[in-house]
Amino acid sequence: MDSANDTEFLARRFEEHRSHLRAVAYRMLGSLAEADDAVQEAWLRLSRVDAGEVENLGGWLTTVVGRVCLDMLRGRTARREEPMEERLRLPDPVVSAADGVDPEQEALLADSLGLALLVVLKSLAPAERLAFVLHDMFAVPFDEIGPVVGRTPAAARQLASRARRRVQGSAPAPDPDLGRQRRVVDAFLAAARGGDLDALVDLLDPDVVARSDGGAARTFNVVRGAEAVARQASRFARVAEAARPALVNGAAGVVATAGGTPFSVMAFTVVADRIVALDILTDPERLAALDLAVLGH
Repeated sequence: MDSANDTEFLARRFEEHRSHLRAVAYRMLGSLAEADDAVQEAWLRLSRVDAGEVENLGGWLTTVVGRVCLDMLRGRTARREEPMEERLRLPDPVVSAADGVDPEQEALLADSLGLALLVVLKSLAPAERLAFVLHDMFAVPFDEIGPVVGRTPAAARQLASRARRRVQGSAPAPDPDLGRQRRVVDAFLAAARGGDLDALVDLLDPDVVARSDGGAARTFNVVRGAEAVARQASRFARVAEAARPALVNGAAGVVATAGGTPFSVMAFTVVADRIVALDILTDPERLAALDLAVLGH
């Protein structure tokens, strides 16, 4: 087999793993563009090794993407101006039609990967994030994770355990019934349109957190508590009037548009018929980069 055929064969094998690798990188980085960069870097590294000596290509690529993402995260924190800016930034949402996620997005959004969970993952230390993502989400054994983070397998297990406690305490699993989620979201929008504060409070968990990301030139706001969030009803009312149902990271959400241009994406985390988290992206630059063709016209 000549060199061109070798490369073509290797490229085909790599493509079989691309969607999985992108899912790993998205969980690590919270950015779709950076996830694509990490996957591309994994291909470059694969092209420089003797792939014939790689027994488990999928496992090898998964740990390589993990290492690339870890380097990217550590690079962020090494630049002193970056950490605060990165922390005050919602992860990229994945928007789908209200009637279902398309097949290309399914791998990306497996494991109920809501925006609220991604927010918690972003708050973890890089090594904790890698240990949790690779082990808990992709079943990579700790004896393979340890070398990536420069720790023993036992230490890698402790990293994942700490991360797991943070995730379980801060990102409750959403109601798996999309119909029930949608009913709660629709009731919230109706109450917001009508300015019905009592109805809004009834739909919100007492400890609800609402995060709003308006982009670099604007402020990142975090509001906690049902009454405080409900008092923002006038702000929500504008979105409610222009809202189109959508799935945001696989959960019930809305996209609000004006003149065909999106001005807000809202992701809801619904647990036991109450909204426990509300994540709102209003950054015009990032909204313009979203592929909203799936919503139709």
